[in-house]
Amino acid sequence: MRNIRPLGVLFIALALGLTAAAYAASWIKEQGAAATVQVVVAKRDLQMGTRLLPEMLETMAWPKAASIQDPLTQLDQAMDRVIRMPVLRGEPLLQSKLAPAGDKGGLSSALSEGQRAVTVKVNEIVGVAGFALPGNYVDVMVNTPDHQNQAISKIVIERIQVLAVAQDVSSNENKPRVVNAVTLQVTPQQAEQIDLARSVGTLSLVLRSQSDQTTVVTEGARKLDLLKKAVGPEPHASALHAAYANAKPVARKQPSVAPAPMSAPASTSEQPAKLEVIRGMSLSQE
Repeated sequence: MRNIRPLGVLFIALALGLTAAAYAASWIKEQGAAATVQVVVAKRDLQMGTRLLPEMLETMAWPKAASIQDPLTQLDQAMDRVIRMPVLRGEPLLQSKLAPAGDKGGLSSALSEGQRAVTVKVNEIVGVAGFALPGNYVDVMVNTPDHQNQAISKIVIERIQVLAVAQDVSSNENKPRVVNAVTLQVTPQQAEQIDLARSVGTLSLVLRSQSDQTTVVTEGARKLDLLKKAVGPEPHASALHAAYANAKPVARKQPSVAPAPMSAPASTSEQPAKLEVIRGMSLSQE
């Protein structure tokens, strides 16, 4: 009997310990479930314009502390939807990244509401040597004669997003790619400006920073502006004055003048006129 009582107490303590551990694990699990939410994430990297299929997606617990706006919480919400921008592996799918239900996919699904896509023919130089990749932002510059028939280059449209280069909308690579066409996302008014610009002159693309959102107003560049910079600025008036003040005077040779011919001096007094009178055989003057 004496040996049984300690064993009974040990068994009861062990049972109570296991019960407490199970209760603690259940409580922790409930607390963890209450602090997370199930969201739909991508199993692999997905490109813009991809139609979603079940094997591309999965659900995972997402901390409520790191809240995200309008996530998909069930797989059936994403089936047959088209993504409007690239999605990385493990990234939650948001409503803002999906095209409207029923969209057939392609480049049109990547356009924002009220935007248009316009394709510009480019060459190696115009296309920023191939560095204008999908997702980058560029400025559109036109070279055309002005109202005085003088050539001018001017940036006419700023911060335009590149949707595709040639027919590729992939933005995985950062290597330059020489293509013959670039597709840009623009407003209807900007599409009209680009169409007019390429009919009156030549277009160039100017690559800009992703984070640069400032608007710059320029007067354009003309041939005269280039020549002024090549010749250099005119000397200041004070510098010219100092140069003249420090200059030494130079003696000038006077031209020789031939002396005038000497003339006989005129008499100071005139002799009065005399009259000759003949009287008989004598002659006299009066």
